[in-house]
Amino acid sequence: MKKLSQTIIAGSLVLIGGQVMAADCATPWSANTTYAAGGTLVSQNGHNYSNKWWTLNEDPSKSGSWGVWSDLGVCGASNATPAPTAVVTATPTASPVVTTAPTSSPTATPKPTATPVVTSAPVGSCSVWSEGSSYKAGDVVSYNGVTYTALSAHTAYVGAGWTPATTPTLWKAGGTCGAVTPTATPVVTATPSASPTATPVVTPTATPKVTATPSPAPTATPLISPTPVVTPTATPVVTPTATPAVTPSSTPTGQIPSREVGSYFTQWGVYDSAFFAKAVQDSGAAAKLTFINYAFGNIYKQADGTIKCDSGINKANDGNTAGDGGDAWADYQMDYAAKDSVDGVADTWESKLKGNFNQLKKLKAKNPNLKIFISLGGWTWSRYFSTAASTDANRKALVASCIDVYLKGNLKKSGGDPAGGAGVAKDIFDGIDIDWEYPGVQGIGNNVVDAVNDKHNLTLLMAEFRKQLDEYGASQGGKKFYLTAAIGAGSEKIDQTEPAQYSKSMDWVNVMTYDFHGDWDDTTNFHSHLYPDPADPTVGIARTYNIDDALTKLMANGMPADKIVLGIPYYGRGFGGVASLNDGLYQKKTRAAGKVGVQTEAGYGDYKALKDVAGVRKYHPVTKQLYLYTTTGDWWSYDDIQTIRLKNDYLKAKGLRGNFSWALDGDDANATLTKTMAEIK
Repeated sequence: MKKLSQTIIAGSLVLIGGQVMAADCATPWSANTTYAAGGTLVSQNGHNYSNKWWTLNEDPSKSGSWGVWSDLGVCGASNATPAPTAVVTATPTASPVVTTAPTSSPTATPKPTATPVVTSAPVGSCSVWSEGSSYKAGDVVSYNGVTYTALSAHTAYVGAGWTPATTPTLWKAGGTCGAVTPTATPVVTATPSASPTATPVVTPTATPKVTATPSPAPTATPLISPTPVVTPTATPVVTPTATPAVTPSSTPTGQIPSREVGSYFTQWGVYDSAFFAKAVQDSGAAAKLTFINYAFGNIYKQADGTIKCDSGINKANDGNTAGDGGDAWADYQMDYAAKDSVDGVADTWESKLKGNFNQLKKLKAKNPNLKIFISLGGWTWSRYFSTAASTDANRKALVASCIDVYLKGNLKKSGGDPAGGAGVAKDIFDGIDIDWEYPGVQGIGNNVVDAVNDKHNLTLLMAEFRKQLDEYGASQGGKKFYLTAAIGAGSEKIDQTEPAQYSKSMDWVNVMTYDFHGDWDDTTNFHSHLYPDPADPTVGIARTYNIDDALTKLMANGMPADKIVLGIPYYGRGFGGVASLNDGLYQKKTRAAGKVGVQTEAGYGDYKALKDVAGVRKYHPVTKQLYLYTTTGDWWSYDDIQTIRLKNDYLKAKGLRGNFSWALDGDDANATLTKTMAEIK
């Protein structure tokens, strides 16, 4: 040791003159105090604790290894205890076994069956990597004897398993740590190569204690401390165990074509929310986005049985059973007032292009890096996708018609309105987004579904879109036209597709990682959580309804990580009349949740309204989602700045393409959530 005193692990035990002394106790924890930033020290029941994230009324002594509080050890004690010889970080595949051997001497050189990993405390500008710590770009750490340099700022959240060795998008091997001073003797389990006349004496100072990882949460690196000391009578020959080959599950930073940050702009937002494209510009959201999906365009059954895109239709759905509705008025016939226009210029009656299409065109002119896509289908208008994909002739007819309407911009005049005409919407849309809900699985209830053939027909439909988009782009001087899709995150929905095949046609897919649970359930549960909770009472396939399980399956089925865009909801799902036990989590509902803001359906509330609702808010330590138990007995789960940052870190660690949200009108007037999503760029 070059220093007289040195902090061990997290600071509660201090090494002084070869003895470990307990540190002074920090300020006592209070149930009524909000602990905002991570790293705040408190004491409880003779131990010091440090919080990992925001918390209120979370008892440190009951937090556990997966909770918000890290136990830093005993504080305030006066008796010294022998200092441990080392802190060893290991990832055992089974509980460590320490065997005390008889006192004899070997006649042959022992060959260890395993090589321990000893983490030494480096001296200089870097330190040993630790779970729960925050790092900035350029930080250098030591992990399992290897130095790594942080590629981007992030927090190594407990339970995420984001070690330097397993997250190539967050860490790059290499970097200068300075001189390294080992603090421990490696543990060697010796196996004699011949019948021994003596065996080394193994004197463990303690039985190693392994902190178990609860299943199915991500594996965390357990700490084993202190380390048994092996004193061999001969120098053992150590044959290092080969490092397992790691196949990255993500694309390293720099190889992803670009980080995408997108959102949906809803056709009907001009009515119930009075939300206009001007708000996207004035809030600063447009400058942060790389794409906007306009929701939605319908596809219509023709007299000859084909399915085509069309325009000029103003018709309400027949009770959501016919799926034949359209809103040409909102699309391109509505006269925008100057106060609602992106550039402050009002539409005139004689204009050939008005409505949302003209506003998106203006938004794009002010933001040259912004791409605009037409999104086809959605929950209400997916009725005829199965039919459209069923034959080669139908696929060709659908694709050609959609290119004609939205990319060539040929819009029909209707209802005596002068808007419309050949090419009036050309150059607004940069591509097409397919929102088929869902191939092989019923959605709204009246869709045409072919449970056997939809699976492969989706692949064929995407290939036809890719072919015709590329051909049309070539005719336009080599212009790039994009093809994306919104896809279900449920395990049963992924099973009805061929990710390894249809992904070849896609620029990326927007995974709808939300609506995992909602008012349709009897019991409160999260609707867009990162990880599963072992305490979740859900049974069956619904236990896989979480982001990590969904994306793990999607990638295992062949979807490249760099073609995945992670979905983030700008709304919450709520349950009404919920008991206060466990702050309402996993409790029965007795009614619909109360109205929050401009609510269009039971149990649905926009972030901009939910953020101001009174009640108790908590961040679940395992699932990583925020939940709210209101003063009126309603329970909501939704995303905010902190949970979106967790998802940002997750997508960077996995090497995903980016994120997107549903939908822009759910954010607040300052585009708080959109700006947080854009932190990935």
